[in-house]
Amino acid sequence: MHPADVPLQDALDALADPVRRTIVRELAATPDWTRACGTFDLPVTKATRSHHFAVLRGAGLIEQRDEGPRRLNRLRRAEFDARFPGLLALVLAEPAGTAPAEPASDPGDGASADSGNGD
Repeated sequence: MHPADVPLQDALDALADPVRRTIVRELAATPDWTRACGTFDLPVTKATRSHHFAVLRGAGLIEQRDEGPRRLNRLRRAEFDARFPGLLALVLAEPAGTAPAEPASDPGDGASADSGNGD
């Protein structure tokens, strides 16, 4: 989705997650189209990683393109800044390393974080 079509709540929801903010910060620090999805060191499962990229794409924060077997990413900084001035600057100013690990399930529920429950 183009950032011009994104409601503010969708943008805020996308940026509320610390893992997604990590992705945004890492993309901001690299040239466009140089980072494949699998190159991000994230504390989440592959399925959850895919979900995070889909949320960022749906909120107009990133653009993706397939190049051979890899899916490359670009932060849509200029477009997003035009729609939500200053919002990305706040995210990028946040200290790196503030994203916690994927939350563990309650020990009493018999589930684990990697149980394949649709994350």
